Amino acid sequence: MKKIAVLVPCYNEELTIEAVIKDFKNVIPEADIYVYDNNSKDNTAQIAKELGAIVVPEYRQGKGNVVRSMFRDIEADCYIMVDGDDTYPAEDAYRVAQLVLENKADMAIGDRLSSTYFTENKRPFHNTGNKLVRTLINKIFKSEVKDIMTGCRAFNRTFVKSFPVLSKGFEIETEMSIHALDKKFLIREVPIAYRDRPDGSESKLNTFSDGFRVLKTILNLYKDYKPLSFFGLISGILCIIGLAMMIPVLSGYLRTSLVAKFPTLIVAIGLLTSSLVSLACGLILDTVKKHSDQFYEISLNMLEMNKPNGKSECENKI
Repeated sequence: MKKIAVLVPCYNEELTIEAVIKDFKNVIPEADIYVYDNNSKDNTAQIAKELGAIVVPEYRQGKGNVVRSMFRDIEADCYIMVDGDDTYPAEDAYRVAQLVLENKADMAIGDRLSSTYFTENKRPFHNTGNKLVRTLINKIFKSEVKDIMTGCRAFNRTFVKSFPVLSKGFEIETEMSIHALDKKFLIREVPIAYRDRPDGSESKLNTFSDGFRVLKTILNLYKDYKPLSFFGLISGILCIIGLAMMIPVLSGYLRTSLVAKFPTLIVAIGLLTSSLVSLACGLILDTVKKHSDQFYEISLNMLEMNKPNGKSECENKI
């Protein structure tokens, strides 16, 4: 039997953590339930302990920090990650995990946006933000992921132990999705139900500040994962502006053999030079990225060889 670990990052979830733990105990009684308490000021940790969950404190604030510790500490064959706010039914989370347990996915995603999210969620700006992030990432990475920022996911051990967590906070879900797309992990999605938080339970997310952090994360990861495209775009914009300024000056010179606008000429030359420098940066960093991907693939092979059960992924599939 494969070992299943349910990962529940928590911060002040005393109103909902009991329901989350009981639901997973009923649906997946063989699973180990880990509640990582992120400096809660209420009775979240105490309630989780009384219900038999494995409670671990994480003193560095932020969901990304919690996920980093979870992925380092816990050994399992399948990891199910859900929020502690009781917005994801355990039955649906287990359906998501089935894809990993059957070796049909490296990361399986619970797709809220194709089901009840837009009717259950009472924060309209969150709905708009989810659509915007989905559109941006699918456009940049040429993918068709339906729910980028869902908090309901399942992973195999290879993904968990090879995922470099860089984000500190809520943007961790976006980072996971982009990493999986870039590294060509097998991603599958399952439509799941979403229910809004119960009365009295408040979201820790700030629509605008967290939204800007997510967009900043997308921009940084776009630069890191697709440097030629990123710097090539900048190079193209600078080149177009530079040429637009250069052409009138050049046209006047050809007619009169005089340069009438020296400041414009200087700025145009500066922009065209910057365009070439940006393109050169993109080419160099693209080469570095390809070498980095090669080393990452080698590290994945070594990770497979050092699995605790001594079996390769191929043997597990057979």
